[in-house]
Parts: sequence; C-alpha cells; structure tokens
Amino acid sequence: MTTYAIETHNVVKHFKNKKAVNGISLQVKEGEIFAILGPNGAGKSTFLKMITTLAPLTSGNATIFGYDIQKQASKVRQLIGLTGQYASVDEELSGWQNLMVFARLNGLDKGTAVARSTELLEQFSLTEAKDRPIKEFSGGMRRRLDLAVSLITKPKLVFLDEPTTGLDPRTRGEMWDTIRDLVKSGSTILLTTQYLEEADQLADHIAVIDRGVIVAQGTADELKAQIGDTYFEVELEDANLMGVASDVIRQITGAQPVALPEMTTLSVAISDTHAMLDILVALKDEGINVGQFGVRKPSLDEVFLKLTGAK
Repeated sequence: MTTYAIETHNVVKHFKNKKAVNGISLQVKEGEIFAILGPNGAGKSTFLKMITTLAPLTSGNATIFGYDIQKQASKVRQLIGLTGQYASVDEELSGWQNLMVFARLNGLDKGTAVARSTELLEQFSLTEAKDRPIKEFSGGMRRRLDLAVSLITKPKLVFLDEPTTGLDPRTRGEMWDTIRDLVKSGSTILLTTQYLEEADQLADHIAVIDRGVIVAQGTADELKAQIGDTYFEVELEDANLMGVASDVIRQITGAQPVALPEMTTLSVAISDTHAMLDILVALKDEGINVGQFGVRKPSLDEVFLKLTGAK
C-alpha cells in the first residue's frame, strides 16, 4: 500500500480579484523528491504556504501523513521542516548561535541542542565558520544554514521554496547533493523551483504549475513524452549553406528548423521518422554535405515553454 506524505484535493487560494491557486490536487509519495515547477507568479509559494499551515485555504483540503492541515495543524508542524526563499536566521548572530536559538525554541534541552547543532554544522560543512556572524556568510553558506535550521527536529517531510535561487552553479550543485543525501537518510522532499535543470536533475516526480493550476505532471521523461516531439538534428560541413539547408528541411517537414548555438547544426521537430531519410537524401541532392546527424528527445526546457507559453 502506497504511503503518501502529502495529499491535496482541489486546493484554492483567493486574494482580491485574483485566484493565486486554482484547484491543485496532487500526491507526494513518502521518500521521494517532488518538484513544483513554474514561472514567477505561478502560485508555487502560495501553495507551499497553505500546505505548511502558514496561510489558510480558501477551499479544498490537504493532509500531511494523513493529518488534516487545517484541523490538525499543530501535529502537522511537528512533522515538517520549511526553508523559505529568504534566510530566516538572525544576521547579527553566529551560525552556532542561530542553531542553538532555534533548537531551544523547538523544545530541545541544552545538551540535546548542543549535540544537534554540532551535528548540523558538520553535516553542512559550516563548522569552521560557526562563530562568524551570518552577515559575513556567502549566499551558499546562508542557504545551507537556513536548511540546517529547518532540520533541527529531524522532520520526516522537508519543504524547500526555491532552495538554490541566487546561487552560483557550483554552490547549486552542492545543494543538490545535500538534498539527495536528505532523501537517502529517510526524508521526503517537496521543492518549488523555476530552474528546469534543477527539476530534471533532482525530482522523481514533477508538477508544472502555471497561473495557479497544474498543467501537467509526471516524471521528467513522461513530461517530455507528453509533447510528442522528436527532434532531428543535422550538422552541416559548410556553415554558408545553412539557409539553403533550412529551406530544404522546411519543405519536407512543414516546420521551420532552428539553428543551434553551434551555428552549423539545424534542429527540427518531426512526427514521422521516415522524414529523416527524406531530409538526408534531399540535402545530398542539393550538394549539401552532412557531417553528423542524430535524434533526441525534447528537453525539459522545451516542454516547459510549450506547457506554460513562457517566453
């Protein structure tokens, strides 16, 4: 029997003249990484605030490990940890002091608070900086400390609201490793993100949200399959023939090929694989030599743009 960490049914949030969230239903299995992917203003953070008991629902219902988030909010809070978009730590206090304060606020006695704070500093590679004030931390260090704070009580379910926003690629990769390690240690993760690569790299399951509704959900591969396109790419030996080759491909497929950044490669979406042979033959007849060719699935970026109409 499947155990669900989160179940929501037709969750709605109204503000003045606006439905920020408009009927979201989803299920998050225990032990998985579930990503909510969407552009700015799609309703991701509002949805997260509701299911973490920080904002009331206008309508609908949701449970966390079977507990109703409205009727049993205090129990739900004991099971979850939340890392928001912005650091919730005190700028003037050190990393050690912040962890100790939050540990005691969470009801840990002094001895347990010391042990847990030490453990988290080591886990997030912050031991050497533990006595420095937070205002001297880098962006990556701040995000790691904020995540450490949310894990003080070892919650079964961790919510991460755009956890790598503003981080450089190296630090973002380190955060991804940390998130994977949390799941290996038994946590369930729900994260919101606007980074396509982040969802593709991390998530077992993805829900794409646009204008407050889920427009698609599934694994990354399932989402890529939904748009139904296969891309045929040809690399030309002579960049000067790109225009002619583009016209040839368009006449065969009816679609305008796209020039990839390499400048000598053309990519076109095709639904009939027989068209690939027709393209190669037609290019040869025009005296256009092809260096390499290949087929690929759509990227998650292409899926996202098609589903949300983002520009």
